[in-house]
Amino acid sequence: MIASRLAPTERPRYGFFGRMKTEMFYPRDWQGITLEQFIQSVDVYIRWYNEKRIKVSLGSLSPIQYRKSLEFTA
Repeated sequence: MIASRLAPTERPRYGFFGRMKTEMFYPRDWQGITLEQFIQSVDVYIRWYNEKRIKVSLGSLSPIQYRKSLEFTA
């Protein structure tokens, strides 16, 4: 699908899954991996992506660190 044809609400989803495939899926050999192991790997990646990765747009903080700096988390 051409990026310019995507609805604005679809672009973040395509961006995330493209990044996940590049960072997590393509570099590994998935032969011999069970479905449960694959699901666990995806879960670990999503948790890392949402909680621990460093974002320059957040002042070089992880999303959790950024929220704590704004006092949004307990």
